[in-house]
Amino acid sequence: MTLSAPTSRAQVLGAPGHRHDEILTPGALEFLGFLVDEFGDRRRHVLRERERVASRLASGSPFDFSVATAGIRADASWRVAPPAPGLTDRRVEITGPPERGMAVDALNSGARVWTADFADATAPTWANIIGGQLTLLDAIERRIDFTTPEGKRHRLGERIATIAVRPRGWHLTEEHLEFGGRPAPASLVDFGLYFFHCAQRQIDAGHGPYFSLPKLEGRDEARLWNDIFVFAQERLGIPRGTVRATVRIETVTAAVAMEEILYELREHSAGLSAGHWDYVFSLVKTFGHRTDFLLPDRARVTMTAPFMRACAELLVRTCHKRGAHAIGGTAAQVPSGDADGCQATLAKVRLDKEREAEDGFDGSGVAHPALVAVCREVFDGVLGARPHQIDRTRDDVEVTAAQLVSVRRTSAPPTPEGVRTNVGVALRYFAAWLHGRGAVALDGLVEDAATAEIARVQIWQWLRHRAVERPAVLKLMKAELASLGTEYPRSTVDAVRGLFERAALARELPDFFTTDAYSRHLVHHPEPRCAPPPLRHMVEAGPLGRPGARGVHTDDRG
Repeated sequence: MTLSAPTSRAQVLGAPGHRHDEILTPGALEFLGFLVDEFGDRRRHVLRERERVASRLASGSPFDFSVATAGIRADASWRVAPPAPGLTDRRVEITGPPERGMAVDALNSGARVWTADFADATAPTWANIIGGQLTLLDAIERRIDFTTPEGKRHRLGERIATIAVRPRGWHLTEEHLEFGGRPAPASLVDFGLYFFHCAQRQIDAGHGPYFSLPKLEGRDEARLWNDIFVFAQERLGIPRGTVRATVRIETVTAAVAMEEILYELREHSAGLSAGHWDYVFSLVKTFGHRTDFLLPDRARVTMTAPFMRACAELLVRTCHKRGAHAIGGTAAQVPSGDADGCQATLAKVRLDKEREAEDGFDGSGVAHPALVAVCREVFDGVLGARPHQIDRTRDDVEVTAAQLVSVRRTSAPPTPEGVRTNVGVALRYFAAWLHGRGAVALDGLVEDAATAEIARVQIWQWLRHRAVERPAVLKLMKAELASLGTEYPRSTVDAVRGLFERAALARELPDFFTTDAYSRHLVHHPEPRCAPPPLRHMVEAGPLGRPGARGVHTDDRG
């Protein structure tokens, strides 16, 4: 490839930090410049196309599989690339932020794959983004061992999980890094820095540069990622096809384009995985203005809901038809408390994983190391010595587009407890996120940006359809903010109030809370001085200001 220099000049606006120069090298910034030059305009086109599709569906256009790509779905001859080294057996995967201590715990957990999540489990402060890249580099170099000030030792074991990286979505920018006077696309920053520093290192270690792609909304977005992979491999002299990427199906428009997504990524595909809360979030964003899409408490919208079952079964059938892995949702429970409560939590996780294994999934996910063993036991019982069950093609499954969004048997008004839960989760997560923590334990569940999104859009939907009255929500908000005032400074409480009002109480529903919150609060600001306790200690971040909140333990999200 004969590119002499990128036309877009890099400007680092973020505050310098310890060892940042190891990541923000001239070569890495030049590589990012090439990516921005080549794909920045196409990324903007993707965002415009999302708006067009959303507008069309909101105006009543049919929701269905594309007629234009029927030939791809009908062609039985094509397959995705065979599993790459380290991705053949994926019976247990763990997801979490690329924070140093959590990374060691995840890599040592016994899971086959660790997904370092910059998308939903990381609050995108500049220190977190560059610190996450340093965590990945140190993990691959096996120099991540450390001891906390309290004396706890974190040491990598001999056998660790295969690393995959989940970059931020296309809708986000990295305003601490500009090219040609424009903020860099956050997805290209996360992908590009990791690829530049770690792709060859991973190959040398016997694996490769592997990714998990979030929030795709269709075929064109998969094609864009495939072209990025081809470009990056050619630019750095890495054999074409070395990259592998798993796509999370977490939008309704991606659900009717599963085969097309696999097709566009087929030389780099590692299959599909099931999203839960993001899928529900997408459903509300797309159809939430309609009264026939009113959803109940989020704890009741589990993977057993008919529309979620349809999506899961179609995912398995689609993947296995094309020789790809199908990975289940991510269990979000945090086993803690007394022995009986812990066993009850593990029993619920086991039931969910048994359902997935019986459905034909090749593996599943967890968000906490304490859940790895139960997930592994379930899939060991089904797979035995086999690395997967791709040969189980599920030809019995027939799913229509209507079934993927049919909430008729799930639809119901919220309960007072469900309203309290959503208000509390949104406000408490917003506070943690503004203080640099992207994954927190709230009432026995790991909450991240995806769960905060569904919490706030459900409040918006319920208010829109008068399923709950505005004064009741404002009263709950006031009480929760008062509770937050005992833990956070007044400036944080004020910021959380404003964010909730804009994200959940406004007349028009914002697509994401993160875009507004990032620009207002995380850009060009000093790093926060306080943060909630690390998730690895399984510390609850608060009771959400209400009695009886433990009833939300039953969900299984991804």
